[in-house]
Amino acid sequence: MSENKDFYKTLGIEKSATADDIKKAYRKMAMKFHPDQNKDDPKAEAKFKEINEAYEVLKDEQKRAAYDRFGAAAFDGSMGGHPGAGGEGFSGFGGGFSDIFEDMFGDFMGGAGGRRSTGPARGSDLQYTMDISLEEAYKGKDATIKIPLNETCDTCSGSGAAAGGSAEKCSTCNGQGRVRQQQGFFTIERTCPTCHGEAVIIKNPCKSCSGTGRIHKEKTLKVKIPAGIETGRRIRLTGEGEAGVRGGPRGDLYVLLNVKPHKLFQREGENLRCRVPITITRAALGGDVEVPTIEGTRAGVKIPPGTQTGQQFRLKGKGMTILRSDRRGDMFIEIFVETPVNLSKKQQDLLKNLDETLGGAKGETNTHSPESSGFFRKMREFWDDLSE
Repeated sequence: MSENKDFYKTLGIEKSATADDIKKAYRKMAMKFHPDQNKDDPKAEAKFKEINEAYEVLKDEQKRAAYDRFGAAAFDGSMGGHPGAGGEGFSGFGGGFSDIFEDMFGDFMGGAGGRRSTGPARGSDLQYTMDISLEEAYKGKDATIKIPLNETCDTCSGSGAAAGGSAEKCSTCNGQGRVRQQQGFFTIERTCPTCHGEAVIIKNPCKSCSGTGRIHKEKTLKVKIPAGIETGRRIRLTGEGEAGVRGGPRGDLYVLLNVKPHKLFQREGENLRCRVPITITRAALGGDVEVPTIEGTRAGVKIPPGTQTGQQFRLKGKGMTILRSDRRGDMFIEIFVETPVNLSKKQQDLLKNLDETLGGAKGETNTHSPESSGFFRKMREFWDDLSE
């Protein structure tokens, strides 16, 4: 190893570079100068060796500290068998570039980070969407659902083999479920093409399930829906998903809840809103109004004289049940003052007389309609400003 080599310069980084910066820089440089990508450049191989050598030192905190203090001389004769020590060929490839390659391609590499467990495959997780009413979300309920899924075959008890037979170790992968193949500098690991990763072969398959160990069935399950549940929540039923292949572990079932819209109430988290229409006379004179509640009872709301559209009244503790709690939210009553329609001649005359006594016909300032009076006053001021 030359004492004049600058490993930081080789990777194109500063001395203050973090471990992540070093790894990113190495990945970029190694890909750029890999011999397979530069077959027409005889210098690429030497450059690649330098990059790998620099990375092997800088990625290790202790080696990096020694290099920062003593330079490349700190490693003369001390890295004999270590990948990246400047030996012949590409002995350093397995230590440096394979780390990066494994990060990028995971399952294709033979390293520990890319290995996949072998043996019977786990059953698939399932999701079931359940619609419930707002009342059911408020109270909670015990529901029964039916789901189609792959269940363990009763004939072969999930083994996949016919009576008297059994699963045999796959000879292609020797029961590993994976096979390796050397391609140049890489050791590629793939799923065994013979057993498809299951590590065993069924020579005499069960006729009921065709050797899969599973058959299609409809299963009935009970689900407990807790009070206060909201749309989008999932309930997990462990081990109630599909059966695993040939005795593999079962998957899980997820019940996704959807609370249907209600004809009277709008839900806002733990609270409820209810829009209540009242007549003009009730709004003007005030009075008591009965409103429904989510538990099916009635509640009285006292409307004060002069109530306007949009005014809200709060009924504490009349909202939704709070999940995993004995508390409840509130209900908000929003008033909507309804204008009468289909009036008779007599009713129209009565309203006209009332309007005249209130000064509404002339848009005069009065204390009966402060909103209208304020609007007409601002309108006149606006016109006066334009005429100046």
